[in-house]
Amino acid sequence: MPENAASAAANTSPGTPPWGTVVISPHFDDAVLSLAAVIPQLPGPVVVVTAYGGAPGPEATVSSWDEECGFGTPHEAHRARVIEDAQALQMVGVAQITLPHPDGPYGDPSELGHLDQWLRELPADTDVLAPLGTRQDHHALVREQVLRTRAEQGAALPLIYADQPYTGHSAGWHTDDAEAVLAAEEERGASFRSLTDRYRLTRRYEVKLDDDQWSAKRLAVQCYGSQLATLGVGHGPFMAWRGPLRTERVWSLEPLSATS
Repeated sequence: MPENAASAAANTSPGTPPWGTVVISPHFDDAVLSLAAVIPQLPGPVVVVTAYGGAPGPEATVSSWDEECGFGTPHEAHRARVIEDAQALQMVGVAQITLPHPDGPYGDPSELGHLDQWLRELPADTDVLAPLGTRQDHHALVREQVLRTRAEQGAALPLIYADQPYTGHSAGWHTDDAEAVLAAEEERGASFRSLTDRYRLTRRYEVKLDDDQWSAKRLAVQCYGSQLATLGVGHGPFMAWRGPLRTERVWSLEPLSATS
């Protein structure tokens, strides 16, 4: 494990070390699925903070998702995913922090007080990345919490990353017209439009992965082995060479009121 990852595991204070970039990942795997090739371009050191990273309560019973992934108890699933995430983030070369909000089946996903508190302890000029929330209500809750907290701090607005594989199923995802195509899709584009109603979105990062980048990303994604088969049920061959994960995008935000 990289030195900065080890220190993060021991001390989750945002100020130790002073992070160059904070990536907010709703669940274990979202950051790597979405940003494995972008992360090396971000100002470092980089830390991935999993919002719904907490352990289920002692009386929790296994969710249908975790059962389909092969787990008999939610606690077994949580322990396995923390380890998977640490392995994947080590391969990407970034630190790991998990916040104590339980995942959706085991808690109220709208209660994100720990995320709010953690962000408030960051220096205002820290770069923060939040998920777009394509067809993922819990991702959208995390995005809105990040937007709200940063605004109340008077800090820079977060960057928004396309969460994968959800956003990448858009028909034109790998083209230069990706934003226009996504915005025109009735269901898949709803989250994107919810931002463009309030902000001007400008591409900050775009990576169309070459073979070497894809090879490295594929190996990191495969660390999340407990979820890949079940994820494929709803997303088809999303790990395909020409699949949704081969293009990563991040946008900056500017309030429309400031540009109109």
